[in-house]
Parts: sequence; structure tokens; C-alpha cells
Amino acid sequence: MALEQLRIASRRSQLAMVQTNWVKKELEESHPNIAISVEAMATQGDKILDVALAKIGDKGLFTKELEAQMLIGQAEIAVHSLKDLPTNLPEGLMLGCITKREDPADALVVNKKNAHHQLETLPEGAVVGTSSLRRLAQLRHHYPHLVFKDIRGNVITRLEKLDSGQFDCLILAAAGLKRLGFGERIHQLIPSEISLHAVGQGALGIECVENRPEIIEIIKTLEDPATSHRCLAERAFLRELEGGCQVPIGVNTSIEEGELILTGMVASLDGKRLIRDVRRGPAVNPESIGLELAKVLKSKGAGEILEEIFASVRPEA
Repeated sequence: MALEQLRIASRRSQLAMVQTNWVKKELEESHPNIAISVEAMATQGDKILDVALAKIGDKGLFTKELEAQMLIGQAEIAVHSLKDLPTNLPEGLMLGCITKREDPADALVVNKKNAHHQLETLPEGAVVGTSSLRRLAQLRHHYPHLVFKDIRGNVITRLEKLDSGQFDCLILAAAGLKRLGFGERIHQLIPSEISLHAVGQGALGIECVENRPEIIEIIKTLEDPATSHRCLAERAFLRELEGGCQVPIGVNTSIEEGELILTGMVASLDGKRLIRDVRRGPAVNPESIGLELAKVLKSKGAGEILEEIFASVRPEA
């Protein structure tokens, strides 16, 4: 029987809705006979804004409510920023599609007072806003003279705090800024030599119910093979390291003439220890590359670093 309706579960945040509505529009154009609707809701991660993410849980903070809707039959698919989607999904659900990636780089955003500065020229004591332990660890490693302050809230709220003088600059995902129409606020794209990006950053992941081939066939029209290979390698790397959302694990991937090149990093929270290496192999076998690189970093001490971090940022009871 042909599918007549498709319900998409989504977070209510402005960025999530922009991303979900893009998926909805693309699917409507390729499947005009299907009635597609969006079921928007707030997740736990959207509701708790006064506590650092590392203290309240892992990636599931932004996905559990959406997954519950699919598991009880109230939605067929959910659209996520892939970097928010755990590498181990609930039984009965699967990652059905990975869309074409926007620029995955981290971006420096400054206020008018600091418009003449790049990241490397910020003065000692400049206040940098970030909620990511991954960004924090890498920037502390390279720029120990800067002051880092946690910041929560949606992108617009963060930009307002920056422009009011509470911070000298922010580190945000370039992809999110571009999708929200704030691309002109990107002052500098931070090179991967300084800050490796989050696993899956810049790509959208469409999660769906297992054993529904008619749904998978529909959403696969949005699949981008190159992005999928890159992100599957990154996710395998993260899964093997047992890393959640709030640990300093960074990656960078590229594909050159059929070969996938994966760079990975694990750092201590203070940035003083940073382990980094590269592995490459056939792009058609992305997960094996991610697993191999994770094992290499573990052999160099990444496991010990992560154990220390898990102990220090374990969610409070």
C-alpha cells in the first residue's frame, strides 16, 4: 500500500524548524502525493538552559522526546542535526538518511569592539563564549591566555549576549549560522589545525522506524553519498570511543579519489593533553576507518583521558 501521510517529529527551536521545513519541502517536491506534516515539541535540552550541558546528560537530551513519538506511532521520521544524534539508537529505530553537508567548520563571531581581531590576535583575558567541551579543550590548548565562559540558549539569544558586551566573541557552528541567515556574522572560519569539528556537524540525520521500507525509500531521495560516508566514519570513531555529546572529541573528514581521510582528536578539559592522528582507506568502508582510528588513539592514551572526563562531568543526580 502506498504511503499517504508522513509525520515529521522535530524540536521547536528556530534552527530545528528551519532544517525540518527544508526536509519537508524537499520531500513534498519529490513525493507530491504524500501529505507531510511537522510535529514540533520541546526536548529536555531545550528546556534546561541554566546548567552546562555536560552536567545534565548526553546527546539524548535533544532526541529522546522525538524518538518516543516514533516509537508510539505518532511520527514516522525525525529530523536531527546529526551532531546531536547518539551513535547508539533505541531498539526499533534507525538512521535512515544523511543529507548533504553544510560547512562543518567552527566559526568565530565577534562584536563591534573586536571587529579588528582574529582568534589568534585576541588579547589576553578576552572572554570567549562556548557551551562545547570539544571547542573549549582545543582552544585552551592553543590559546591558554583567553578566558572561556559557558553560554546556553538559541543562536539569536547568544548573539544578543555577545552584542551586549557579555562576551568578546563566540564560537558557533558555521552551518547553523548560515542556515539561520546569519552567515554575515561569521568573522573567521576556524581552521581544522586549531579546532576539529564535532562528529556529524553540518549534516542532517533523518531517523526513522525500522522495518518500514516504504519510508526508507522516500527519505533516501535526500541522501548524499559522500556526506554519508564521511559521517559514518566519524560516528564509528565516536562510538568506539564511547563518547557522548559533551566530551572533547573532534574530527575532520575528506574524500579524495575514492579514499576517505579521517582525522580524529581527544583532549583533556584543560587542553594540556591532546591526542590526534589520521587514518585513511576506501570511502566505501567508512566505519572500518573510524574504528581503526579510535583504536589508535586509545593506544596513545585517549581512553584514560576520557575516563577522567566522564568522572568530572558525570550528570548530577
